[in-house]
Amino acid sequence: NLRYPEAHPHRPWSMIQLSKDGRKNIFDMIREKDLLVHLPYESFDDSVVNFVASAASDPNVLAIKQTLYRVSSSSPIIQALEKAAQNGKQVTVLMEVKARFDEANNINWSESLEDAGCTVIYGMKDYKVHSKVCLITKMEKGRIKWITQVGTGNYNEKTAKQYTDLSLITANREIGNDASNYFKNMAIANLDGSYSRLLVAPNSMKNKILALIHGEIQKAQQGKPARIMVKINSLTDRKTIDALSEASRAGVQIDMIIRGICCLLPGIEGYTDNIHVTSVVGRFLEHSRVYCFGEGDEMQMYISSADFMTRNLNRRVEVACPVL
Repeated sequence: NLRYPEAHPHRPWSMIQLSKDGRKNIFDMIREKDLLVHLPYESFDDSVVNFVASAASDPNVLAIKQTLYRVSSSSPIIQALEKAAQNGKQVTVLMEVKARFDEANNINWSESLEDAGCTVIYGMKDYKVHSKVCLITKMEKGRIKWITQVGTGNYNEKTAKQYTDLSLITANREIGNDASNYFKNMAIANLDGSYSRLLVAPNSMKNKILALIHGEIQKAQQGKPARIMVKINSLTDRKTIDALSEASRAGVQIDMIIRGICCLLPGIEGYTDNIHVTSVVGRFLEHSRVYCFGEGDEMQMYISSADFMTRNLNRRVEVACPVL
């Protein structure tokens, strides 16, 4: 408080733009245009909490499925999910009870959710479920519609004021279908599901990231512009490091914003001289993960819950979602 002016998250700009015609329903807004929220500058309460709470009371919503890793002791998300179950909606929560330091809190919330009528899945035996996904299933004009929220941070209104994170809410049908299949697979502990849009660890995310890196290598070898931009907390995975070094040697321009551990040394002539690494440490804890491959209209951009760490890519259930 002595170093910075008081911060007040504002309503997401795209929500303001879309509500100028008087519509206030978040689902109407999302149907018209995807919503990308940048926390903590934009409000978690106005976006993500509003999204889940609106689903809890919307008569057209049939089901809510959500992953939870860390939530606060007075979580408005939990309250909305309990209200949804009491309103007769099918509510399924994938609760990770092995979230370090939050084990007791998560077990208590799981019991409360079950008492309210929610179905609780208690994670995986050997894999932490670290993904941040919420899927709303609606019935509109006799057709099933999906609205999906994927984020880089936890469903925690307190850390949402202290961490920089990204949250995407979309009515894209392919992403919704992937999210539906994701929750079906999690319910039967199937880690080998296939997805058209989402990257899901430990099955497909790492191989897809390596393939995207090699795609930029091929562009560089053909004399085309090639670029990779990544924002993560840590870089420790050896295969990913080797692929990035290979890309640098091929002439791919690589910029990485890495807050914490970085096991790749940039600027080594002949090896990593095309790699630039920046660490941002400031008022807010940098927590968002963004992967960008290519330039201009051909760029493929993802937001994700996963760092480029072996534990995330090989030993956790993570999700990356394209920003279309």
